[in-house]
Amino acid sequence: MQFALWTAIVGGLLVFMALAGSVLARLPLTGSMVYVAVGVAVSPAWLHLSALRPVESAHLLEHLTETVVLVSLFTAGLKLSAGLQDRRWLLPLRLASLSMVVTVLLIVTAGVLLLHLPVGAAVLLAGILAPTDPVLASDVQLAEPGDRDRLRFALTGEGGLNDGAAFPVVMLGLGLLGMRDIGAFGWRWLLVDVLWAVSAGLAVGALFGSLIGRLVLYLRLRHREATGLDDFLALGLVGLSYGVAVLIDAYGFLAVFAAGVALRRTEQRGSARSAANDANDATAPDGPAMTGASPDYLPAAARPATPSSDLSPATDPRHAPAFMAHAVLSFNEQIERIGEVAAVIVAGALLWAIDWRRVDWWFVALLLLVVRPVAVAVGLGGARASGLQRCLIGWFGIRGIGSLYYLNYAITHGLGADLAATIAAVTLAAVVASIVAHGISVTPLMRLYSRRPGGQG
Repeated sequence: MQFALWTAIVGGLLVFMALAGSVLARLPLTGSMVYVAVGVAVSPAWLHLSALRPVESAHLLEHLTETVVLVSLFTAGLKLSAGLQDRRWLLPLRLASLSMVVTVLLIVTAGVLLLHLPVGAAVLLAGILAPTDPVLASDVQLAEPGDRDRLRFALTGEGGLNDGAAFPVVMLGLGLLGMRDIGAFGWRWLLVDVLWAVSAGLAVGALFGSLIGRLVLYLRLRHREATGLDDFLALGLVGLSYGVAVLIDAYGFLAVFAAGVALRRTEQRGSARSAANDANDATAPDGPAMTGASPDYLPAAARPATPSSDLSPATDPRHAPAFMAHAVLSFNEQIERIGEVAAVIVAGALLWAIDWRRVDWWFVALLLLVVRPVAVAVGLGGARASGLQRCLIGWFGIRGIGSLYYLNYAITHGLGADLAATIAAVTLAAVVASIVAHGISVTPLMRLYSRRPGGQG
């Protein structure tokens, strides 16, 4: 009976969101706010359909939030169509590095001096709360790969990069608490958890994203094979990149994000080569103009002789790269939305079990209203961004599923019960406050931004 009731609740919620999605987009309300309310409703606070607790359910919650973040990171990477030489990359890189460091330092300072946490616990809390969320920030991220807006690009890239960049901070916090070997004076942490894990994670993701993308295009253009089942391609690339990265002690989050970026770059190169070949064929002095062309990384014998009008989009040389990337992105976005529903309902269902006496609400306000704007101001000092863009980036430091993952990761790796209860309370308070505050403000602020003089850019 309980399973049937759960099925009815989730089904009704999904139907409601499908029908009311366009209405919510015009209101100071987001789907995540509705999901939190549903989570509270199914907890012992009302219906008692779920009795999740942060510590006892940590293993389950770790894997759930991890899966949702992985799908979201891959989606974010696929949306970033700008070439790596594009100067717009400077904004997310500065946010994920310099702003991240400033955020960590400010949270550690507040944690030690104001929350009276041990240094290790304050560092761990900083690692949990420093990253912005790629899952809940969809309303302020790139809507499509062709979007060239600096604000959306910066927030999308930051969400993809700093969820992996926070891992070294979490590892350092665990090490300072005696739950991980960081070596004398932190040498092992620096060499393994920072230099190796970051660089290897990015390299693994870039390698698999590029190789698999090229392989799929080769099979489709030469043999008319490997068509359809792009959802398998998406999930397979996520799983392969993440699994291999973790097996070699690298950061799987960065690997998955890099795989999405690399797959998008492979699509762009293929599309650009096809367009160039089309132009060359159309202007050739002898012979009729060709109706289609193949990417020039294929040998001449491999290029299809069939006119492109007779091909499906998946095997048409002019459309195959973009078709592949679009199909993978569309599938991932659907999975991401379903994952968001599950993860945020779970977050709401945990609220009944929190000891709210452990939460200093001024710290949550400090995080959202002071720490984030200051870190962005320092990180983007002298950057090419308007005043309005800087202000909005400073405000939309959304905390969410990524923070819940790091919280559960710390608990499952030995965080003591008392510290776990305190850090869980602060983390969930910050996540829920972020969902509400940013959910209320996102619609009017982004509407104001879109109507500003000069348009987007």
